Amino acid sequence: MFIGHYGPAFGAKAALRTIPLWVLFIAVQWLDVCWSILVLLGVEKVRITPGFTQGSPLDLYFMPYTHGLIGALILSAVYGAIVALFMQERKAYAFLIAAAAVFSHWILDFVVHVQDLPLWDNSMKVGLGLWRWVWISLPLELLTLFAGAWLYVKFVPARRGGNIWLWGFVVAMAAVEFYGKFGPPPTSPSAEAETALTAYLVLAALAAFVDLTRAKREIAHP
Repeated sequence: MFIGHYGPAFGAKAALRTIPLWVLFIAVQWLDVCWSILVLLGVEKVRITPGFTQGSPLDLYFMPYTHGLIGALILSAVYGAIVALFMQERKAYAFLIAAAAVFSHWILDFVVHVQDLPLWDNSMKVGLGLWRWVWISLPLELLTLFAGAWLYVKFVPARRGGNIWLWGFVVAMAAVEFYGKFGPPPTSPSAEAETALTAYLVLAALAAFVDLTRAKREIAHP
């Protein structure tokens, strides 16, 4: 799952509006940010195997540090703590929201990945494997994205025209997902990691712009 991970980012912003959207965009991809770096360093491993599943050509055979259950929980807590450190108020709630946003990545990966998510070290791997059927996994991914965006629109009021920018951004993200699903596979593990890091930074920057289209007035916290 790629674009679908951003649904929880939009939803988390609706839950605590003082966290910038770009911070939450990085949060939901934090496991993959770390994974990309470790792949480039040769620590975690992936094979590019066209047709491995309908939804992804990635054979993620060794990623215990970023996508193992223990590693994911640790990375979630670390990111949540960093976010809470920079918050002026409601630090505990900010920690929970940011950490939950990070860990949502593992939950959604569990739904679509084949059994490549280790519960311990590089063993006891789990995954429901919906990537085997793109006609199931792709609509689910888009539904997750659009549901999160709807929560963002509902609970984070916009300046005039702000929702046009928001929905345009979401549709563009969906188009990127279609290209990723049906376009050419990555040429190498390092190329996949570099492309992923670039995409995460670009989308986070665009999310920061989208956040600027929202109204400044305060609303009672949920």
